[in-house]
Amino acid sequence: MSHPVSRLCGVDPLALAVRRALGLATASAFVLMSPTLLAQQAESAEELETVTVEAEALSIVTEGSDDYRVSRTSTATQLDLTPRETPQSVSVVTRAQIEDFNLDTINDVLETTPGVTVERLETDRTYFTSRGFEISNLQIDGLRVPMPYNNVQGDVDTAVYDRVEVVRGATGLMSGSGNPAATVNFIRKRPTATPQVSVTGTLGSDDHRRLALDVSGPLDDEGRVRGRLVAAGQDGDSYLDRLHRERGVLYGVLEADLTDSTQLALGHTWQQNNTDSNMWGSLPLYDSAGDPTDYDVSTTSAPDWSYWDVETQRSFVELTQRLSDDWQIKGTVNYLDMVSDTQLLYIWGVPDAATGTVDSSQLFISQYDRHLEQWTADLHAKGDVQAFGRRHQLVLGTDWSESRNQQESRYPTTALSEGLPPLEEWDGSYPEPDAWIAYPSTVGDATIRERSLYSAGKLDLADRWTAVVGARLSWLDTVGEQYASSQDTNLDEELTPYAGLIFDVTEQASLYASYTEIFNPQTEIDGNGDFLDPVEGVSYEVGLKADVFDGGADAALALFRTEQNNVAEPTGEMVGTQQVHKGVDGITSEGVEVTLAGELAPGWQASVGYTYLEIEDADGEATNTYIPRHLVRAATSYRPASLDALKVGARVRWQDDIDRERDFADGKTRQEAYALVDLMASYDFSDSLTGSLNVNNVTDEKYLTSLKWDQAFHGAPRHVMAELTWTY
Repeated sequence: MSHPVSRLCGVDPLALAVRRALGLATASAFVLMSPTLLAQQAESAEELETVTVEAEALSIVTEGSDDYRVSRTSTATQLDLTPRETPQSVSVVTRAQIEDFNLDTINDVLETTPGVTVERLETDRTYFTSRGFEISNLQIDGLRVPMPYNNVQGDVDTAVYDRVEVVRGATGLMSGSGNPAATVNFIRKRPTATPQVSVTGTLGSDDHRRLALDVSGPLDDEGRVRGRLVAAGQDGDSYLDRLHRERGVLYGVLEADLTDSTQLALGHTWQQNNTDSNMWGSLPLYDSAGDPTDYDVSTTSAPDWSYWDVETQRSFVELTQRLSDDWQIKGTVNYLDMVSDTQLLYIWGVPDAATGTVDSSQLFISQYDRHLEQWTADLHAKGDVQAFGRRHQLVLGTDWSESRNQQESRYPTTALSEGLPPLEEWDGSYPEPDAWIAYPSTVGDATIRERSLYSAGKLDLADRWTAVVGARLSWLDTVGEQYASSQDTNLDEELTPYAGLIFDVTEQASLYASYTEIFNPQTEIDGNGDFLDPVEGVSYEVGLKADVFDGGADAALALFRTEQNNVAEPTGEMVGTQQVHKGVDGITSEGVEVTLAGELAPGWQASVGYTYLEIEDADGEATNTYIPRHLVRAATSYRPASLDALKVGARVRWQDDIDRERDFADGKTRQEAYALVDLMASYDFSDSLTGSLNVNNVTDEKYLTSLKWDQAFHGAPRHVMAELTWTY
């Protein structure tokens, strides 16, 4: 089998690019460690303090510390707020957590985040949920990233990120359109004021191999130009039969102080994911008699010729101008180009109860290509104002985005000639088509444009009272079609309000209440042939937040209710060839969240979250039962004072039982409650050399990764990773 991109001319461009990246990084290391720059690094650091906006939340850095929390965040409102000043539930996975538990992908990070579930439906396509809804909103450095189909293709590497922030509930003020679930904000690493270099090598189970290099520091004598280069390469098999993955990442960023008050930053990220023998869909959960299947953990439905390759390019340019000590203006432009190339086999149906075989009539094969091109831009001014004898914070901004999503799928028009043997006995052999191009194709091509005006303010109302208010005005246009379905929609002046009130009970604790909204356009029509109004998402939240453990940690208790209204429901009538719909009440979720993050005692860091959730449809019946009603996420590490070279830690992920109605038989499929326990230990052999060991799923728990679909596969069994890191 020959991949169109990754096997060209017998040269693997992934490996070649990683080698080039490592070579460039090594050369950069010599430059950054030059004696001249080392001698002047203290002076450069002092100069940088005069040109860096220290109060800005995005300038906070978690790498280089053991911290499991951040002091400020701007994900919810673009305002720089402490956790207590943010009237919504916020969780952060810091660089320390990422490194302690080898969270090399975004899936790994979000599996650690309180209140979030990761629905691994296939090996290379993932959905995320929070508070009963699919997460549809991402940000990078606070700038929204539209997310077609609410899923991520391939594994997004974390080597380029300092931390990941998650705000739960409706987040329309900064996200624009989407679901009332959560917003996930990825904060990139930035150049450092002093030279630093790190090289990390990892070996693990299933021939897992990874090498990462990170070089950063000033590039001139004055330290007014700084750069950073991150390169990572990974290769390995899997606990799943035949599955093999390669991943390469290259990230470069430059910052330049054009004047004492003007800073320019620009950067580019390249990532290539190559997966062989990946699954499209997953394993049947029951047979033709309705009896549950019980496959080995390693069983897969992938043929030996399937693959899923994803290449992603992200570029950004950012200009920040300080207008005064209190005000700044920032403009940012992001560009994304993602190309996905696949060959796939899918099982539609269930195996025969007597033989375990899968009939050929239940198999589909496809060649699927996708090209997503996306531009986003944001311009905002932020600062403090004095009014009525008090100090307030304001932000005024506008953003714009355009996303073009092109897809093509090729399917055979005749029935396949062969079925499959029992999957646990199958070696992946299956006839591969000789000429995919001969098959008829189904295409899609749609462009979404969204522009908005937004404003928010933190208002100091009285000695103990603070309000956080804002609004967004959006215009959205979609043109084109996807698989013969028109996507043409138009929305003008869609208003999204935001309101929060905080009362300081003491100097350490605050009560808060918030009301937030979000909207989602619809392409269904009503009886007049007009598109339905958008789906409305509304979140209500009240809670208590406190600084605990002598101010070293943040604790929060939240009660929330989230509603979706005006959801399209078919009426059974037709207008021409189109089905008529009406808007009805949708899903309502409500529950409780308790979180704790930070330093509980000297050397002891923790991030803990418990979520209780109820999800009901408009008739009051439980729905989305594939989402756990009870969820625990906990990670902790400890560095003893008597032996501060040692760090030990543990991570626990627990959920209660879940189920779903079967598509091809009566009854339900059920996944019992389970807990996954991961252990870690690291030791600093010197100031420059650290070794670590991670053992994941130490109890070797067998579990299904999701029940969102009527198919699933098993999660990873016990596996081990050993790592060695050299730093300068």
